[in-house]
Amino acid sequence: MSAADLAAVLPIVVLAAAAVAVMLAAAIHRSHGLALWMTLASLVLAGASLPLAASEQPRRVATLLTVDGYSLFFTGLILAATFAVAVLSYAYFSRRPGNHEELYLMLLLAALGAVVLTGSRHFASLFLGLEILSASLYVLVAFPRGRRNIEAAVKYLILAAVSAALLLFGMALVYADLASMDFDRIAAASAPAGTGDLLLAAGLVLLFAGLAFKLALVPLHMWTPDVYQGAPPPVAAFIATVSKAAVFALLLRFFHPLAIQSHANLYVAFATVAVASMFAGNFLALLQNDVKRLLAYSSIAQLGYLLVAFLAGGPLAVTAVSFFLVAYTATMLGAFGIVTLMSERREAGSLENYSGLFWRRPWLAAVMAAMMFSLAGIPLTAGFIGKFYVLDAGVGSSLWLLSASLVASSAIGLYYYLRVIVVMYRRPLAAGGHSRTRPPLRPLAGGLVLALVLLIVLWLGVYPGPLIEIIQKTAILN
Repeated sequence: MSAADLAAVLPIVVLAAAAVAVMLAAAIHRSHGLALWMTLASLVLAGASLPLAASEQPRRVATLLTVDGYSLFFTGLILAATFAVAVLSYAYFSRRPGNHEELYLMLLLAALGAVVLTGSRHFASLFLGLEILSASLYVLVAFPRGRRNIEAAVKYLILAAVSAALLLFGMALVYADLASMDFDRIAAASAPAGTGDLLLAAGLVLLFAGLAFKLALVPLHMWTPDVYQGAPPPVAAFIATVSKAAVFALLLRFFHPLAIQSHANLYVAFATVAVASMFAGNFLALLQNDVKRLLAYSSIAQLGYLLVAFLAGGPLAVTAVSFFLVAYTATMLGAFGIVTLMSERREAGSLENYSGLFWRRPWLAAVMAAMMFSLAGIPLTAGFIGKFYVLDAGVGSSLWLLSASLVASSAIGLYYYLRVIVVMYRRPLAAGGHSRTRPPLRPLAGGLVLALVLLIVLWLGVYPGPLIEIIQKTAILN
């Protein structure tokens, strides 16, 4: 590996070295605070290495990875989201007994796997990155050990094994047909062959199914509410943001050159998944009385919206997907951040725990309301701009059914988002009632993360121009 190659993959090297350093530090001296500060310093150092990596892009490192503006943009998003999750994790676990240093080791490894996914240009690096991410998530969901955590982790492990099998089988079929595992060669070889080739079409469908599990798309969404409910709130936030952003970035990189919209059979299959995810996610969220399960079903619908831009194709699709993922990541971090700060010795999952929150903690209620408005796509929030760009991509490509489904399902989603807000702003019960209990105050860092996330959500909703300009200049698929 040359010096230029090393500079290009420096963020990956920093994350890998940081994971080893945190592991050794935990083996020598148990300190929750030390593990946190090492993790945060490592993430900052990895972020600081992005300009150096950018100076060498676009660059193909060996045959496995591509370092370009697209991968570096999503690497920055992953590092920022992981930083926020690490701070929220400290706020959540600092008042719980036991040793928690391993949590930060797993967070760094999961971030490492996610970053590898964003730059993957080969089936080997795809599978390696996905398994590093998945194996870390198994441990994170089960941390700390408890009945509900273990149950959620086992469900995730079993179903993830099935998705990995589908992914490997799809890779095998594509390789058997095209004799290549390189994304560029697959795109070039599949163009003349077309998806009328049954073996290739079957392989692509299985590949999509394996990745759709990680994105919790219908019908591979069954694990999502149970895992979100069973996992600690910061871990659920990580799954909902970092994991999905990395996998969708990979999905777009692999399928974008294949021009799925020009192949009727594959397009119909993917469009069906998009419509089913939008409506199933919103309809099932209507029935939830647990905030974490509500957010889980909401995330299914949000990824369904994102598939509209994915199927639209073209340069606008990349811009729409990138902006939507930034808005979605910030919003979900804010929503799960409120759940984190509301949780003391037991999970504050029940919607009833948020009854009258405005009258006890107006700051928390205001942040949660802003996050609900953003998820609903209300103007002056990042979620509105994100949905607008996705809808623009769909209408611009004449995807009328998908665009209409996006609008109709978003209208359904308004009900349960507004329901959360109504519950929070409801008048408190009489003296002695449950709603008079004040949620505990948490470390200042958790509040600062929420303040920053709120600022991002509102700023992008009012003045999205600078971010859109950055995306159009950097997040380009070659």
